Amino acid sequence: MIDSHTSLLGLFGNPVAHSLSPVMHNQAFAAVGYNGVYLAFRITDLDSAVKSIQALNFKGVSITLPHKVAIMEYLDEVDATAATIGAVNTIVNQKGKLIGYNTDCHGALEALRTKTTIDGKSVAIIGAGGAARAIGFGLVAAGGRVTILNRSRATGERLAADLEAEFLPLSDYQPQRYEILINTTPIGMHPETNATPIPKKNLSKEMVVMDIVYNPLKTRLLKEAEVKKCRTINGVSMFVFQGAYQFELWTGKKAPIDIMQNSVLEALRTK
Repeated sequence: MIDSHTSLLGLFGNPVAHSLSPVMHNQAFAAVGYNGVYLAFRITDLDSAVKSIQALNFKGVSITLPHKVAIMEYLDEVDATAATIGAVNTIVNQKGKLIGYNTDCHGALEALRTKTTIDGKSVAIIGAGGAARAIGFGLVAAGGRVTILNRSRATGERLAADLEAEFLPLSDYQPQRYEILINTTPIGMHPETNATPIPKKNLSKEMVVMDIVYNPLKTRLLKEAEVKKCRTINGVSMFVFQGAYQFELWTGKKAPIDIMQNSVLEALRTK
């Protein structure tokens, strides 16, 4: 029931029409009896959008592409993890004070921990963008031995240097070197569902293979990893865990993770 006490929360990005965050968060609010509503806003003018957070008394905001880095200069405070990563995907409005967090890192680690431990493991991260940066910092902090695999040497080497990790061109990838493989690129995302960053012959059954793409639920990479008897983690897992951390930051309540996951899976089935 929306009334004069309903808290306003939302997603700021461009584009946002494809996002499943409103479905996930609104069902979670309903499940725990939190009086809030979460809406998606297509934002092209970030300065005006930030002013609206305080003017309209938003309780919290998710930040997605292309604003995760630019948003930082508008905030009153940035959490240490987000500052280290250099990107914010979550804002909490604490009585007019805007505090930035990065829950992508937390979401990726929690997703991985459903299938494996991290400390001491050799991890290959495909890609060198914002998601790779967030996940990479989390893995290094958790004791993972990270290698960045990327087609662009300059971008990959820059991220590897920031992480104090190894860089290799994607063409030099050798499966026997790694216990965990994570795709952070959009390769395999709908509608290019026949694409994969790694051919099946370069997957090993001892691996845990994670893909942060969640549409389709099973990318070609994950399907072929299953054929090779790898343990697999789909993109919904990271998406839900990062959303659960957001939910807890905003509401102070324990996130109903099963409900959040089921809402996303149901939405994907009906797309």
